[in-house]
Amino acid sequence: MRSLKHQILIFLLGSLILLASSFLVVMGFYMKDRAVATAIIKVKTDLATCEEILDKTYPGPWSEQAGNLYKGSIKISLNNDIVDHLANLTGDTVTIFLGDTRIATTVRGSNGERAIGTKVAPNVAQTVLQDGQTYVGEANVVGEWYQTGYIPLRTENGNIIGIFYVGISHAYEQEIFTQSLIKTAGIGLVLTCLVALLTWFFLQRAIVYPLHNIMLATRDVATGHITEKVKVSGAKEIGELEDAFNQMVEQIQSLTEEISRMTCNSPENEPIETKNLLTAECPPIPIPNIVGRIGEAGLPKGLHQATLGQITQFLQANRRPLSAEEVAEGVKLTRVTVRRYLEFLEHSGALRSEQKYGTVGRPVKLFIPL
Repeated sequence: MRSLKHQILIFLLGSLILLASSFLVVMGFYMKDRAVATAIIKVKTDLATCEEILDKTYPGPWSEQAGNLYKGSIKISLNNDIVDHLANLTGDTVTIFLGDTRIATTVRGSNGERAIGTKVAPNVAQTVLQDGQTYVGEANVVGEWYQTGYIPLRTENGNIIGIFYVGISHAYEQEIFTQSLIKTAGIGLVLTCLVALLTWFFLQRAIVYPLHNIMLATRDVATGHITEKVKVSGAKEIGELEDAFNQMVEQIQSLTEEISRMTCNSPENEPIETKNLLTAECPPIPIPNIVGRIGEAGLPKGLHQATLGQITQFLQANRRPLSAEEVAEGVKLTRVTVRRYLEFLEHSGALRSEQKYGTVGRPVKLFIPL
């Protein structure tokens, strides 16, 4: 069975992967539309640019002379230098038509030769030659689909005698789309990793670590080793679990001390060395003069012989000045409980105390075995 940590990790990674994939699919459709729109804008811009270059480089009207197309006095038919120059400037395919027939072009056929003498698509011919309008959109160019722009070429008296064309292949659109998608995917991957790290750090700090600490403390209780109160930080529910556990520890400690007291008062039981508080066995007081000073009067209300034996054993093993906090940490009891036993031992004459003053903060009370 997987641990909570692994289940959270799998859920987190699965959610982020699903979110990132959905984001890329949506962005893919958006980028594809943007690539088409970008290509159309470029076609329109290149048409206007090429038209202006032609007018300034070759002044004069378009005309047809002896079956050839002229711009002013310059022959355009079979003049591929013109279309090559414009293609280099724009990055597009460029064609000039006389009527519906290519007479200068950078478009090449399947044999690799310039497609001189081939016809324009019928729908384009209808729009440009018959209706006299500009055509912008997809069109079949010598068997391949392009984003295209066609404008009519007019003589001085306004008659339409040809077409000027620029086109962008779908490979260019695909390149724009791919580059945009790669950049978006890169940014999305970085953001996804960042969100994953931050979320995992938060889950570890707020849920996994606190639950792990409470689990370890619960195991100690289950094996008969009463632990100190746990201190964890986390969400409200984790705090409530911490409070519930600490209340359980306090109740177990009180119950154990009560059982030990009742067991030790029974004449049928002789004190023996204790191993842990849950055995309810009564350890002897290891410091003889403490036992002698206590006498038969017993302990004050609320103090128990088993707990006293545990504390005196620790004091005997560490015969040096100790604070209540150090003893509490050594015997795994609360500082308040330990202080009551230390003050009793001091009152009985088994210990003496003195104040230790530091440079900062309140003085510390040290207990010294006699």
